[in-house]
Amino acid sequence: MASPADLRTSDALQVLRRVFGYDTFRGFQQDVIDHVVAGGDALVLMPTGGGKSLCYQIPALVRPGVGVVVSPLIALMQDQVDALTALGVRAGFLNSTLDLDARRRVEAAFLAGDLDLLYLAPEALGSRATVQLLERGKIALFAIDEAHCVSQWGHDFRPDYLALSMLHERWPDVPRIALTATATSATRTEIATRLDLTGARHFVASFDRPNIQYRIVPKREPRKQLLSLLRDEHPGDAGIVYCLSRASVEKTADFLTANGIAALPYHAGLDAATRATHQQRFLREEGLVMVATIAFGMGIDKPDVRFVAHLDLPKSVEGYYQETGRAGRDGLPSTAWLAYGLQDVVQQRKLIETSEGDLAHRRGLARHLDAMLALCETVRCRRSQLLEYFGEPGTPDCGNCDTCLTPPESWDGTIAAQKLLSAVFRLDRERNQRFGAGHCIDILLGRRSDKVTQFGHDSLTVFGIGGELREAEWRGVVRQLLAEGLLAVEGDYGTLVLTETSAEVLGRRRSVLLRREPERPAPTRSGRSRAAVAVELPPAAAPVFERLRAWRAAAAKEQGVPAYVIFHDATLRQIATDAPTSLAELSQVSGVGENKLAKYGEQILTVLAGSPA
Repeated sequence: MASPADLRTSDALQVLRRVFGYDTFRGFQQDVIDHVVAGGDALVLMPTGGGKSLCYQIPALVRPGVGVVVSPLIALMQDQVDALTALGVRAGFLNSTLDLDARRRVEAAFLAGDLDLLYLAPEALGSRATVQLLERGKIALFAIDEAHCVSQWGHDFRPDYLALSMLHERWPDVPRIALTATATSATRTEIATRLDLTGARHFVASFDRPNIQYRIVPKREPRKQLLSLLRDEHPGDAGIVYCLSRASVEKTADFLTANGIAALPYHAGLDAATRATHQQRFLREEGLVMVATIAFGMGIDKPDVRFVAHLDLPKSVEGYYQETGRAGRDGLPSTAWLAYGLQDVVQQRKLIETSEGDLAHRRGLARHLDAMLALCETVRCRRSQLLEYFGEPGTPDCGNCDTCLTPPESWDGTIAAQKLLSAVFRLDRERNQRFGAGHCIDILLGRRSDKVTQFGHDSLTVFGIGGELREAEWRGVVRQLLAEGLLAVEGDYGTLVLTETSAEVLGRRRSVLLRREPERPAPTRSGRSRAAVAVELPPAAAPVFERLRAWRAAAAKEQGVPAYVIFHDATLRQIATDAPTSLAELSQVSGVGENKLAKYGEQILTVLAGSPA
């Protein structure tokens, strides 16, 4: 006789095959699902694209009642519900975008048990009316998505998440599952504490995203560098470009558009309707580039984002990992590209010094920035350093990051560091003056600029002693000394000042090893995406795949949903390769569940037969 656990696993597998069209679970999905179906609480850490959603969707379909999903993403709830509806799942949402009649229909469906999943924003649970509604229905589970939003040290902190501990108090017998793609061990502890999940079982997957190539380049003319990346390696691809300021977002979007790249801006300064329109276009149209502040991207389910580019330095490794993780959710080759320079370090240090909060808060921000700077300046494998940051053993050589593909050199920069620190010292102590990096470099290079001659700095003993390095190399020295805390910036103008540890270098008690950027070969202009080249279809299947994509685009437009809601590229690729000739054969393709087979099966067979669908 089958045990209850066996029956639960059988039910879950049946749902996986019937609804989602997959034959097997990935990683520890089945362990999580079995645990939650049995009534256990769980904290799930799984990288973007790893299949987190199934960890609560399937238990919600197996357990009696409605799965209530707390999500911070009001603008995306409609798309999440559309994707589930396409699978035959009864889903709805309650948020401020609904009118009174629509809200009443969803509430009635919830009370009648006619929903499988109900999406709510975290602030909704602060409403007495919403809580009373939930108390009148039968709840299968609570899923808290993007759970890192509860971390006050995190990059996406949402105060409304702090109140979610009330779920356990009001519904002590309902299992809860908190999910995130980004959390260090300390952040996981904070999530568990703040959500009253200290007794929950933790499921932690590998942070590795082997399909993403991590690259960090010296910032020269970042918009032109970005344009070269898009033209040379990602023509026609969808991607996200992150900028620090709203003004930079607008200028970058205009620059790309003027150069023939379809790009849209997204930031908090735009009105809500414009932001929603741009987000919907990005999800529904192919080949669009979204230029955004970090206000954009959390929870984006678009699987074919081929690149994520940063034109400014992220504030933390967590933020960087979360944002780059939005690339390549479909598992195909993708690029995480960051342009990084001296001014980024100066700006971020200055932001920390002027930030609100006490000394402990500023120190916390500084620790996050130090880890990000260490990732930028490393001569080691970047992927390995990323994994180690999250407490996972790295590999000595991943073979798919810039430091592995084109290893940088390290050089003894002790004398160069002493020269630079001496210039800062003499300006401060001898002249009682402080200046920024550019002026100090002019002095070292022996340049008699207007400012140098105005202040008589061409008479300093350090004037002209740095001719062995070019200006770009000196800027690299400044950047790396700032990164290591051997130099600091202060004030509104980013003037350079010595630190307590500067004396160790000046006193020859500490050597300084610096990174020298290698000369990277220019990419060849292939006119095709790296992902398209890397995942070649058999010659006979390629035109079939394009016909299937054209059919999918028309169906998505007709239904007003993103193309990936119909089918992912990976599913279309398999259909094109396998060339099924019957519904029975089509049903064996991964990603073709019962509902989609019934809805689209005959159309697909018609496309495969070469006739218009």
